[in-house]
Amino acid sequence: MAYLLGVSLATCWANYGLFGKGLCNCGHWVPPQPVEATDDAFWDQFWADTATSVQDVFALVPAAEIRAVREESPSNLATLCYKAVEKLVQGAESGCHSEKEKQIVLNCSRLLTRVLPYIFEDPDWRGFFWSTVPGAGRGEGEDDDENARPLAESLLLAIADLLFCPDFTVQSHRRSTVDLAEDMHSLDSCEYIWEAGVGFAHSPQPNYIHDMNRTELLKLLLTCFSEAMYLPPAPDSGSTNPWVQFFCSTENRHALPLFTSLLNTVCAYDPVGYGIPYNHLLFSDYREPLVEEAAQVLIVTLDHDSASSASPTVDGTTTGTAMDDVDQPPGPENLFVNYLSRIHREEDFQFILKGIARLLSNPLLQTYLPNSTKKIQFHQELLVLFWKLCDFNKKFLFFVLKSSDVLDILVPILYFLNDARADQSRVGLMHIGVFILLLLSGERNFGVRLNKPYSVRVPMDIPVFTGTHADLLIVVFHKIITSGHQRLQPLFDCLLTIVVNVSPYLKSLSMVAANKLLHLLEAFSTTWFLFSAAQNHHLVFFLLEVFNNIIQYQFDGNSNLVYAIIRKRSVFHQLANLPTDPPAIHKALQRRRKAPEPLSRTSSQEGASMEGSRPAAPAEPGTLKTSLVATPGIDKLTEKSQVSEDGTLRSLEPVPPESSADGSPAEEEPSQTWREQRRLSSASASGQWSPTSEWVLSWKAKLPLQTIMRLLQVLVPQVEKICIDKGLTDESEILRFLQHGTLVGLLPVPHPILIRKYQANAGTAMWFRTYMWGVIYLRNVDPPVWYDTDVKLFEIQRV
Repeated sequence: MAYLLGVSLATCWANYGLFGKGLCNCGHWVPPQPVEATDDAFWDQFWADTATSVQDVFALVPAAEIRAVREESPSNLATLCYKAVEKLVQGAESGCHSEKEKQIVLNCSRLLTRVLPYIFEDPDWRGFFWSTVPGAGRGEGEDDDENARPLAESLLLAIADLLFCPDFTVQSHRRSTVDLAEDMHSLDSCEYIWEAGVGFAHSPQPNYIHDMNRTELLKLLLTCFSEAMYLPPAPDSGSTNPWVQFFCSTENRHALPLFTSLLNTVCAYDPVGYGIPYNHLLFSDYREPLVEEAAQVLIVTLDHDSASSASPTVDGTTTGTAMDDVDQPPGPENLFVNYLSRIHREEDFQFILKGIARLLSNPLLQTYLPNSTKKIQFHQELLVLFWKLCDFNKKFLFFVLKSSDVLDILVPILYFLNDARADQSRVGLMHIGVFILLLLSGERNFGVRLNKPYSVRVPMDIPVFTGTHADLLIVVFHKIITSGHQRLQPLFDCLLTIVVNVSPYLKSLSMVAANKLLHLLEAFSTTWFLFSAAQNHHLVFFLLEVFNNIIQYQFDGNSNLVYAIIRKRSVFHQLANLPTDPPAIHKALQRRRKAPEPLSRTSSQEGASMEGSRPAAPAEPGTLKTSLVATPGIDKLTEKSQVSEDGTLRSLEPVPPESSADGSPAEEEPSQTWREQRRLSSASASGQWSPTSEWVLSWKAKLPLQTIMRLLQVLVPQVEKICIDKGLTDESEILRFLQHGTLVGLLPVPHPILIRKYQANAGTAMWFRTYMWGVIYLRNVDPPVWYDTDVKLFEIQRV
């Protein structure tokens, strides 16, 4: 094998003059000699070998030598790319009937996968594939160069054709070899969709050779799309990827069957199969690499700025029929986004949701035999795909929230968040998980679904509790905030916004979850934490809003929370009496230097952890991670909506702070108070934050404490009287009293429910792009397609 490779591809690359002969006998450099494009005998040696694999190509064609060709002999590199594309076009035209043709197509696709990233990393070369090559118009029977296609378009159309090539990537429908020369142009690729599911009922017979060939072509396609990696993150997200734009346009006659094939291949995949223990160790699964590649190609083709295509919002009370109007989204037409947005049949939604939930839940599977089930690794791509589905298809989002099936997505996300909280290399995973929950929490039905009892025990190192999925959400969020790494602090606003959004619908929090919420308030309301950053007090406002929503709208079932509030009443009194004079502020900040991080202390007992749990592990030393652009603040991520009496949502304009009489928490929005805070604070020369009395007074007056103070005023004397009269020390008796108590007519008039709904913007679109490509970069290690190339979209760092 090594000998064959040594005399074929390696020999061609190194010895046949592509980048020069090296040193001659007298020690002088022999300059490269341009090789004519007509010299077929020379060029055919690069793809004639029958024994090469993609790993061999990467091993035999080193990065330094590709760069040397690019610099020293650009005409040879250009000819190599052109000739390789030409071979793919010829293979697509002929239908790859012979084994030799199939091998040539595979070798050309491997060579292009190897070379393309080095074309993209050089700005002078980046436009090369979008130029026309003399004679490239021959596919239409014309030699007129004005009608010639750019090389990129020829390559993309050839890949699309080859992905539906009978007996190469799909099962042939021919009964005999009589009609051997099946015309590729007349072939209806909709009959050759790879997997049953959306819009296709027939599941073709599995064929591992077809799976492997599809995987190689999809890897080349993904490499074509990866030009985006070599452009720095742009402040606006309007920059479209020309490769994706063309591939997803009407020029690609296979767009619909290919979109359907990719989606169905991902959603139909079952890594466990018949559930035979250790089957993944005994047999190679050729479907998994294909599913991973399909998921990555799918999310890249769906990288389209949804903010530009004003998609209507759907709250939990409407059917979302407005999606019928998006046949012609504004901006550049992307057929993949268009097809995704128009899926509407319930059975299709069920197939997609069940498939994604099954794959997301796969790493959570517990068996009595250790490591006996196959664990997939592409959950981050699945989360991006789920996000795109919810973002582009509001009917799908409504379907997800219509039943308890949404909890099959929630539990794996909470598992991943908890598992990744201490690992800095997975901060992107933390963000995408939180973004999805923020999107879901903007819909009333999500809060309602959370009341379902949580009975399936997933292995997590969190306290054991008996309660609902809402309890699970709060307990995991508490764990992230109190024991996650420092870089997660920007997510605290998002985490608490999710809890605020669902709080009006939570019927009965467990004692464990109630204590966690009070512990967060206790930690966030310490004076030195409140004064140490301009936005820290927002966290207290969010938590007070949670308590107010539950007391006003769900008092009857929440005796555990009411009891926890009574027990921790000193925290609320301290907030009401927060010191505002300069000496007290200075003293609080001095305390900061002595005290540890407030959230590292756990004043409430954690109790036993869940069975089979394992603590969150930090990244292995030497782990690679990719940088991410900053995410917008919570005020840019969300817009406020008020819940009307009939349950529908009404979007609210930002309200000036002084216009509210009751000082409700809605007035303390980051967007409305940021400039005011800056004006009322002072900053030292080093730019360090320095709070002032005026700044503290500006938001202390708006603390929404009225409802809680009234509750304490009414209930504390009653609880104390019961304890004295009955000599009680057992809290169950007090809880029983609180369960049957009522505050009707005693509390302030209920405030309107405010929901902060996620809204797409240029900042989040850019964040998703960098995150998605960062995941793809790190996941493609065999072969390492982009490793050691000069990517610009993100930085690669070692943990």
